[in-house]
Amino acid sequence: MNYKVGVISGDGIGPEIVNEAKKVLDAVGAKFGHKFEYTEILMGGASIDVHGVPLTEEAIKAAKESDAVLMGSIGGDTTTSPWYKLPPDLRPEAGLLKIRKALNLFANVRPAVLYKELKGACPLKDEVIGDGFDMVIMRELTGGLYFGERKTVEENGVLKAYDSLTYDENEIRRIAIRGFDIAMKRNKKVTSVDKANVLDSSRLWRKVVEEVAKDYPEVTYEHMLVDNCAMQLVKNPRQFDVILTENMFGDILSDEASMVTGSIGMLSSASLNETKFGLYEPSHGSAPDIAGKNIANPIATILSAAMMLRFSFDLSEEADAVENAVKKVLADGYRTVDIMADGCKQVGCDKMGDLLAERI
Repeated sequence: MNYKVGVISGDGIGPEIVNEAKKVLDAVGAKFGHKFEYTEILMGGASIDVHGVPLTEEAIKAAKESDAVLMGSIGGDTTTSPWYKLPPDLRPEAGLLKIRKALNLFANVRPAVLYKELKGACPLKDEVIGDGFDMVIMRELTGGLYFGERKTVEENGVLKAYDSLTYDENEIRRIAIRGFDIAMKRNKKVTSVDKANVLDSSRLWRKVVEEVAKDYPEVTYEHMLVDNCAMQLVKNPRQFDVILTENMFGDILSDEASMVTGSIGMLSSASLNETKFGLYEPSHGSAPDIAGKNIANPIATILSAAMMLRFSFDLSEEADAVENAVKKVLADGYRTVDIMADGCKQVGCDKMGDLLAERI
């Protein structure tokens, strides 16, 4: 089978880690008889440098013509990069928000898995970690505070800023259905996270989630306030299976979950629409301070490519092969610098890609 993959290498370490993901995908293609055709798409700072804007209409068209999109990372140093002297709607991250909306990528799936080989990198105590944990954060991605009306005005000589948090019941229902569907394939537990003791949007969120839950009698579900969830993630992460939440809460909680796994460099993500199309990217940022040094960890991007195989292309065996390759490399003691431990063998970004490709 031939698959058309749009590739957004992006900024910072993006080109390095995407190159290793393509290397692993090509190894999958060679073993299983597939061909992945890559189309380069500019977005973020790379697009600003060429076109003056973080995302062009031509780039959106190229993404829509692909079967799926694989992305590295977007953005640069917010204190020194000239990109951040531009108006907010012309900065790199504006391209990310725009493509999510243009492709209707409303469902963000972020697994957070603690591999047994990386228990030593987890900042939590052994008695908290236990045998490890495996959760998924299901984040609504195209609504809420990040997409609401915003403005800054001056009133009586004082600057005042407004950001609106808006959800309608249909936006909540479709992400809740996705969350419960994923729970059915896992351990059948959903923790819906909100701030219903304060926010009207959260009270609507809770009401709709309860309605959706009635269609999934096999799934145990609970409501949890976001501040409590943040505490529980470090107190007892093993209690979670699927965390279902809105855009801003999901942004914050998924970064917290990533760090209790030992390194944000290990965590993949998928942003899906109502078809099989998805945009796949690591959960971490562009890390401009280490760009070009061949020390970035490509595993999160490679695991994102595995999610692409599974969700967009229905290639479960091939996805398993990539995920098992990661486990084998870790079991063999190879580490990038962010997950390095005593007695292990430190390798660079490109060598890690080689090792994983060899084990497909």
